[in-house]
Amino acid sequence: MRGSEFAELKAFAAIVERASFARAAEHLGLSPSALSQTIRQLEGRLGARLLNRTTRSVAPSASGDLLYKRIAPLFREMEAAVAEASEATARVSGTLRINTLGIAAREIISPRLSRFHRAYPGVVLDVFVDDALTDIVAGRFDAGIRVGGRLEKDVIAVRLTADLDMVAVASPDYLARRGVPRTPADLHRHACVNWRLQMDGRQYRWEFEKRGKRLEVAVDGPIVTNHADVGISAALNGLGIAYHFKQDGVSEHLAEGRLVEVLSDWSISRPGLFIYYPNRQHRPALLGAFIDCLLDKMPDRLRE
Repeated sequence: MRGSEFAELKAFAAIVERASFARAAEHLGLSPSALSQTIRQLEGRLGARLLNRTTRSVAPSASGDLLYKRIAPLFREMEAAVAEASEATARVSGTLRINTLGIAAREIISPRLSRFHRAYPGVVLDVFVDDALTDIVAGRFDAGIRVGGRLEKDVIAVRLTADLDMVAVASPDYLARRGVPRTPADLHRHACVNWRLQMDGRQYRWEFEKRGKRLEVAVDGPIVTNHADVGISAALNGLGIAYHFKQDGVSEHLAEGRLVEVLSDWSISRPGLFIYYPNRQHRPALLGAFIDCLLDKMPDRLRE
């Protein structure tokens, strides 16, 4: 295969994975016009349309989807081989792409960014905050961070936190106006902040448990969101009751009286946060160094 043909296939894969010419061009260090010309050359050489394009979106055609599924594993294998070769130099360097929930980005990654950069200045850490449960292999991420109960199959997972407590919370002002729910069924008479599950568009059914009795409640309210900050802000501003992880900044609002917990005897815990990566025999040193940092297990010589 000639170098130009390899570059065309790499450009095509980058567009499919990012669903955007602009993002793919930025990743590849090309101008959008140069990238468009590359794809036209590839489609002309193959005699088939590979991408369906509109002014707002881009997606593989049937032929393009078949091509991507064949070449994507090959690119991943080549990247793994290059990573292994790089480790032979005993240097931790390169780009590490992490797909993470917002709670992990705020509570685990952000407080350790400076420490990791000081220890490994040759590493570019590409952190993509995503609550949509994206397939990290299809997205060409090195690892992902998720709640334990929502891990993808056939992965290696490392626990980062203890279990996470779910809490139903509202502002004192809202509870003074609308009253305090005593059972999950009472939520049907309240305004609630809904959570959108991005993987299929459904709204999250609130889960509760008490003395072995487990139930789910579909709630209604003026706000539907897929972003924790929006949901917590809505509760703080008296728009309704929110159901969220206590460890994701909510505990501070509870301690300072800006939010009040309700239905505490019904709230549940979820499996903690895990970092996970594809089940391969070889874990790159770069990923291992990042995991050690998140677990506060960096070697003494790298601490400051």
